[in-house]
Amino acid sequence: MKLTDFVIRDAIIANLSSTDRNGVIRDLVGALAQAKAIPAEDAEVIAKAVIARENQGSTGFGKGVAVPHVKHPKVPRIMAAIGRSADGIDFAALDRAPVYTIVVLLSPPDNPDGHLQAMENIFRQLQRDNFRRFLRQSETSDAIWDLIQEADEMPAG
Repeated sequence: MKLTDFVIRDAIIANLSSTDRNGVIRDLVGALAQAKAIPAEDAEVIAKAVIARENQGSTGFGKGVAVPHVKHPKVPRIMAAIGRSADGIDFAALDRAPVYTIVVLLSPPDNPDGHLQAMENIFRQLQRDNFRRFLRQSETSDAIWDLIQEADEMPAG
């Protein structure tokens, strides 16, 4: 599974305006609704589910990255939105450092294998120093999309 299989291009926000974790999650889920990936009327209930999952344990795994995620019955297929914060956001990350790149991953509950594959791909890319650095430096959604396409062309491993 490639990043371009589930990252919704129109749900990339290169300059997040929210400055707190819950606001960023709402913005990114809202971007998925604006991109028509999820029904607009379901955006708030899905955002609340992501926030509830985040309250159980931070998905900020360090190195300036967080991957809030949830499986929800209102989600029609595996999808992700990506946001970038120039100033950084407190996500209660493992290393206590601010988070600059946030990937919200949503999946339907009936596809746990696909959810796991998507998570593995996201984490594999985010472990790469160059990918993280270029994501953080990308100031437009087009630049972020180009980076995602390039990442898909990289050999695994």
